[in-house]
Amino acid sequence: MSVKRVYTDYLQDIVDHAEKAMRFVRGVSFDDFCDNEEKVFAVVKMLEIVGEAARHLPKSVRDKYASIPWKQVVGMRDKMTHEYFSVDLEVVWRTVHEDLPPLRDTARQMLDDLAQASKANQ
Repeated sequence: MSVKRVYTDYLQDIVDHAEKAMRFVRGVSFDDFCDNEEKVFAVVKMLEIVGEAARHLPKSVRDKYASIPWKQVVGMRDKMTHEYFSVDLEVVWRTVHEDLPPLRDTARQMLDDLAQASKANQ
């Protein structure tokens, strides 16, 4: 039996899995990352989950936070899943270091904004 999820669950997934990916590479050089199959697979999996979670966010919600390139977030997940044989580790590395922090921060802000709106409507 599958659990009914709401889009705040997906936002929390983005926060949690982005943080895991960033933690997995903390203090690791790019060369060491590339040489560590477990880290590579773990980080790629976290990015896939982030992309899949982003896919489940309603367009109206994504449109309110247009600073995030949602289409690219989902597209990267698609590429890593369907073209797994050609994943570019430099792109993965840059994504974790440059793109995930603002995405995580925006997802946190989205959760905060939704919580505030919910309190205001009570």
